Amino acid sequence: MSLIYLFTLAVVQGLTEFLPISSSAHLILLPQLTGAADQGQVIDVAVHVGTLGAVVLYFWADVKLGLLGIPDMLRGRLDNPGARLAFLLMIATIPVILFGLVLKLTGLDDQLRSVAVIGWTMLGFGLVLYWADQTSDGEKADTDWTLRDAVVMGIWQAVALIPGTSRSGATITGALFLGYNRRDAAKLSMLMSIPTIIASAALLSVEVIAEANTELAGEAAIAALFAFLSALLALTLLMKLLKTISYTPFVIYRVILGVGLLIWAYS
Repeated sequence: MSLIYLFTLAVVQGLTEFLPISSSAHLILLPQLTGAADQGQVIDVAVHVGTLGAVVLYFWADVKLGLLGIPDMLRGRLDNPGARLAFLLMIATIPVILFGLVLKLTGLDDQLRSVAVIGWTMLGFGLVLYWADQTSDGEKADTDWTLRDAVVMGIWQAVALIPGTSRSGATITGALFLGYNRRDAAKLSMLMSIPTIIASAALLSVEVIAEANTELAGEAAIAALFAFLSALLALTLLMKLLKTISYTPFVIYRVILGVGLLIWAYS
């Protein structure tokens, strides 16, 4: 795999993982648009690890709080913010793990990786994001996160396993419908990505151990670094933009891309 393609792949993953425009869709489309071979699961794991590092670094204060709260959570003590955060993140992750296993065991995950599916989900869920963004009262903050909200957002996250939906876009949409303000909706979405990415990378790692070799390991390290840097940039940009703008620019991008993909798929 050429360095330029590896760089492009990692940057696309890093930029789109946390923006509500679907990283999986762009990673599926990239080989089809360039004619390159699929990057393989080793590189997929690497870029996910890179984006994981970015979100952990950016939200380190919250991550540290949750980590310190795990012992209390395991003892059933949820009377402090750290234990409660760790518990709610665990609850929010269960639906995506269960739905992911269903897709994997039934083979539906491969069947859904089509241009037509991505086109429809890119367009449809983009419009739903716009609806949520325009109707949300925005009165709730991340500190108001409840068990019910974690379950609801977890279900939205599970639906996002359908390519083109966008994990961040779906969870942000769910948070907006629940009444969270734009920035804290994004913050909860990003925190939810941490256990989800860990679970996804762990699942893929089991399958790629046999593929490991020195050359591939080097490519994976480069991909992880590029993905980390681009994801950190995307996170910083998104959180700053949400102080002054809505999600409309991302919706416009989704609609244009979705319509274009549908024309391509059915022409």
